[in-house]
Amino acid sequence: MLLTIDLEASTPVYRQIIDGLRVLLVNRQLAPGDSLPTVRRLALDLGVHFNTVAQAYRALADEGWIELARRNGARVIQRLVPDAHHAGLAADFQRRLDELIAELRARGYPASRLGRDLRRAAKSLEEN
Repeated sequence: MLLTIDLEASTPVYRQIIDGLRVLLVNRQLAPGDSLPTVRRLALDLGVHFNTVAQAYRALADEGWIELARRNGARVIQRLVPDAHHAGLAADFQRRLDELIAELRARGYPASRLGRDLRRAAKSLEEN
């Protein structure tokens, strides 16, 4: 499993773990039936406190991605896809995208590269 975190980033570590695992789950690099490392194992591998990993695992379990089993780590489960017509989903997405773009620009990420990266991501979505 390829999961990295940046202890110097402004994003909390538990959020980086959630986001990193969610990418692996959405891209089917982790599939139903796959086991995740135990909380303690992943915490040791990442060099973080085990409560940080436990918090991330609980959040993913709440989202329906994983099932938690005491002393056996976590297991990826078949997730029911929520209704995409949620009233605030599009507005929430646009707000988060605007915030991410603003953060990247404030940190010096070139607008031309950002546009190129966004177009590549859009093309990838259209191919799937």
